[in-house]
Amino acid sequence: MPTSLSCKAEALKQKQKQKNAKISKRSGLRARRKKILKAVKGQFGRRKNVWTVAKNAYEKGMVYAYRDRRQKKRNFRSLWITRINAGVRAYDMSYSVFMGKLKQKNINLDRKVLADLAMNHPTTFKAIVEAVKD
Repeated sequence: MPTSLSCKAEALKQKQKQKNAKISKRSGLRARRKKILKAVKGQFGRRKNVWTVAKNAYEKGMVYAYRDRRQKKRNFRSLWITRINAGVRAYDMSYSVFMGKLKQKNINLDRKVLADLAMNHPTTFKAIVEAVKD
């Protein structure tokens, strides 16, 4: 009997050893930290080298980047409208009237192209305005 008990005890010890094997939870920690510290390199003060401050600066920067990618589209559309309006005013027409007449005549040019024509190719833009006026 003592041999079977010792075998069971030995098997139980082996099982506990397998269960309590040390697992490192830090496998990718240094890589993650290095990635973020590299991204904030060049910032001012502790934002570039203190982990917690750098992490907060990085996350805030990503929020701003996401927001401003959308804001950039709004800003450019506003700029194009301003340029078209300035170009059309030279021919005694407002922006809204011009865009309405473009739709009536089925001239499908977007604001980006119209703004570029108004700024860089005034003769072509004049031809478009004359075509719309008729």
